[in-house]
Amino acid sequence: MSTEYYLGLMSGTSADAVDLALVDFANNQVQLAATHSLPLPSDIRQQIHHLGNPADNEIDRMGELDRQLGEIFADSINQLLSTTGISPNQILAIGSHGQTIRHRPPGTVKYPFTLQIGDPNTIAERTGITTVADFRRRDMAAGGQGAPLVPAFHQAIFQKPNIDRAVVNIGGMANITWLPRSGKTLGFDTGPGNVLMDAWILKNLGKSYDANGDWAASGQVNKELLEDFLAHPFFAQTPPKSTGREAFNLAWLDNRLAQKTLSPADIQATLLALTAESIAKDIKHLTTSACEVFICGGGAYNLKLMAELAQRLPQATVASTAALGIAPQWIEAMAFAWLAYQTMNRKHGNLSAVTGAKREVVLGGVYFA
Repeated sequence: MSTEYYLGLMSGTSADAVDLALVDFANNQVQLAATHSLPLPSDIRQQIHHLGNPADNEIDRMGELDRQLGEIFADSINQLLSTTGISPNQILAIGSHGQTIRHRPPGTVKYPFTLQIGDPNTIAERTGITTVADFRRRDMAAGGQGAPLVPAFHQAIFQKPNIDRAVVNIGGMANITWLPRSGKTLGFDTGPGNVLMDAWILKNLGKSYDANGDWAASGQVNKELLEDFLAHPFFAQTPPKSTGREAFNLAWLDNRLAQKTLSPADIQATLLALTAESIAKDIKHLTTSACEVFICGGGAYNLKLMAELAQRLPQATVASTAALGIAPQWIEAMAFAWLAYQTMNRKHGNLSAVTGAKREVVLGGVYFA
């Protein structure tokens, strides 16, 4: 039986792991064939987060980490191949998102830019597979935000003609794809997803994330603090819009908490409410009618967050993408397999209505094996 394999590789804002999805596009289908996840060591995660903000000796530190991540990404791919018994010759291309270390979208600096590292030359050389990378900068060159890019993939596999749908990816940051039964697909970042909750529990409990949202569930939401959080200028922006750790980070949070005497659990509860409220508000701006809302990314495993979203969206059916047959963890990696497929077939990968680009363009640079 013929196959048309592409491999997607994703390392998100949380920088907790490299997720891989092997996708078969044969016969105009999109079938998830295999998956693999490689946790990133804590020292690598710390280096990534430190590069997210200006500091000394950035170029040398970035150059070394770029190569190091390229090696890690290649190792993760070779592990998947070894486990599945699939030959590199069977994979037409790798789509590597890379690790974002700086994102300055239009409106924040004179010359907007976005920067992802994880050397694709190293990936192609170490795996023997053609690699497509640096997807976001071509959209920026066309006047776009460079993000989010996954809505085009969501549109391709999740849109239905008889129901309005929203697909919400809750990773470090959260973004929404609006898939109306008719009309244009829309998409944009809604604000922080897990990034602030993860940073706060790491600082206070030494844990990398709040399993099931249990710690948040033990606290009480402080409405005054929530309103202060929601006063961030990003929430008043109209789409297209994108954000990152540059805007929402532990330093920003500590500044908001100055001279406040709340318990750490209450602050965690309020941070979860911030994520839920910002997502729900944007969905309500898109529609007040019945719709389906599907959650992917790590946030789909936060039971407290899922419950808060369902409570805030009584007109919607809220579920994870598992209800559509794909585990939430693999959607973004699948999206970059699809983006590599688009690039290698010289098809556009962005949606101008989502990113604000002047036109839809072929994304990424190709590094042939």
